[in-house]
Amino acid sequence: MPELSNETAALLQYLLPGLLAAWVFYGLTSHVKPSQFERVIQALIFTFLVQALLPVVQWSLEFFGTLYYIRPWDRAAETLASAFIAVLLGASLAYLTNKDSFHKWIRERGFTTRTSYPSEWHGVLSERQNYVVLHLTDERRLSGYPQVWPSESGKGHFFIVRPAWLLKTGEQSLLTGIEGLLINTKDVKWVEFIDQPKEE
Repeated sequence: MPELSNETAALLQYLLPGLLAAWVFYGLTSHVKPSQFERVIQALIFTFLVQALLPVVQWSLEFFGTLYYIRPWDRAAETLASAFIAVLLGASLAYLTNKDSFHKWIRERGFTTRTSYPSEWHGVLSERQNYVVLHLTDERRLSGYPQVWPSESGKGHFFIVRPAWLLKTGEQSLLTGIEGLLINTKDVKWVEFIDQPKEE
């Protein structure tokens, strides 16, 4: 393994808060990790935000330090504060993304029509947590509650609890004695949403 140059090591150390924030963000959301170049750009942006918030945290800690002395502000304290800000920043952005909070706010003001979800598929299934009917490729229909669904339509599985086969006669054939069914998205032609009250 080739050794890192001093410049590369210094750059990585500088980008660590941004990389940490991005790692937390992608660990808590369903977004696909971007290319390596885009990740470096995101790390630079996150690092800039951490560096911008660091003086505020330093001022706050020094103010409280006049009341309750713990330790002086030094390089170790700065590194620890940067890591804390990075984790908090990544987790906060993940929360806003998963709830579609920021995009909803700017949609209401006419800035965009987009959502913060990774795809329309994920957004619809996230916001409409009610019973569905899966129309399978072999012409069978399965109703139930999707407890787990994939982030993308082309791969992954549905975990359907309280499943029931919908017969051509219009009757339901409940599947008793099982917790649920795992259905591959490749076997699903389309998803029908049933107008029922949301799950408690």
